[in-house]
Amino acid sequence: MQNNHVQLRTVRVMRYVTPLREGGSLPAIAEADDGFLYVLKFRGAGQGVKALIAELIGGEIARALGLKVPEIVFAELDSDFGRTEGDEEIQDLLKASVGLNLALHYLQGAITYDPVVTTIDETLASKIVWLDCLLTNVDRTVRNTNMLMWHQELWLIDHGASLYFHHSWQNWEEQAVRPFAQVKDHVLLPQATRLEETDAAFRAILTPERIQSIVDLVPDEWLAAGAEDIPPAEKRAVYAQFLNTRIASSEIFVKAAVYAGKSLI
Repeated sequence: MQNNHVQLRTVRVMRYVTPLREGGSLPAIAEADDGFLYVLKFRGAGQGVKALIAELIGGEIARALGLKVPEIVFAELDSDFGRTEGDEEIQDLLKASVGLNLALHYLQGAITYDPVVTTIDETLASKIVWLDCLLTNVDRTVRNTNMLMWHQELWLIDHGASLYFHHSWQNWEEQAVRPFAQVKDHVLLPQATRLEETDAAFRAILTPERIQSIVDLVPDEWLAAGAEDIPPAEKRAVYAQFLNTRIASSEIFVKAAVYAGKSLI
């Protein structure tokens, strides 16, 4: 019997350690009140709470599918945090991020996955490609793999560029049944030769109940943010419907991914 109950811990950020100057979002390594280090994703950065929502939903779906993802937690940032920060850009980011943010457990000593150095087996590659087709994750390329090797295992990070339909909220029904064109650039596509069997297994895992339990994790205050005049409850329903529709019609993106893979040969 499936356990669809999902919960996240909440920590309070105690110390800003160092920025991770990747892209324009400026995530940071920070220490929380539980004594652990986290990669902190700020609500005041780049794409704002939409990146945090995509990170949360994408990461927890990956975990539900048995893929390795660092623990995701909610991270509270106090208004007085960062007042002693000398870098004005970082100080502005911290001020804009007071309240509830998102963080991932910091994998000390992990190294960036390099496809030249490490070969991933066909089953695992197929699982990750399937996941990214579902999420429409455009950010798992040779240029930026967003995967880490830690204790000789592959870990997935940074799903903030997923679910890009929510940047416009237009024609989401149509977008839910589209193939994922960017799969052609996926770093693991050449190894993803078991997409059909992966599809059958993952569709059985990602029931509407499980998807709803993950979408329900998104805080109302994140859903209320943004310029769209859409109530939080309606946005939450759209996220669930988008994912359930995409899962139900997964043969569309699976066929496209298989075709893209064959074109690389």
